[in-house]
Amino acid sequence: MAKLVSKVYGDALFEVGLEKDRLGELEEEVLAVQQILLQNPEFEQLMLHPKIDNDQKIKSMESVFKGRISDDCLGLLVIVVTKGRYKELPRIFDYFITKVKEYKKIGTAQVTSAVPLKDDWKKKIEAKLLETTDYVKMEMVFQVDESLIGGLIIRIGDRVVDSSIKSHLVDLTGKLTRISLEA
Repeated sequence: MAKLVSKVYGDALFEVGLEKDRLGELEEEVLAVQQILLQNPEFEQLMLHPKIDNDQKIKSMESVFKGRISDDCLGLLVIVVTKGRYKELPRIFDYFITKVKEYKKIGTAQVTSAVPLKDDWKKKIEAKLLETTDYVKMEMVFQVDESLIGGLIIRIGDRVVDSSIKSHLVDLTGKLTRISLEA
């Protein structure tokens, strides 16, 4: 259900941005609002408080953001509050930002390795990903997981390439177990 909510509202904001040729501006506004909300958890407590009615929540939202963000972005915030979906706002924003990046052909790759990678390897991996995908730019996130033993796991969206030694050992163990059970 939460995924559907984020898709509906995120798609609506995306379509407005596309129609008005303001995707970049809306993306910046959403990122700014996200940052403000993260830095002010007491505002979230106010917006989620069950004894404060929606009208008061909307007035608070407008007093904070009116004149600082576009009417389109503020309109989304008001609708989200009116419909009682404020709790879904982070997912709505994440969905919208992901959709804008996809539209701009910007990919996000999470690369996990057993050891920290040197800069030249990071650049080679990024170049290879750009060469083998439709993206024109990649946002790279590098992580270290020593349990991989060696190799890499590369995740772009829901696609995963796992060339880690750990996964090869797990596969090999499974094959050996099946062979011993069949014998």
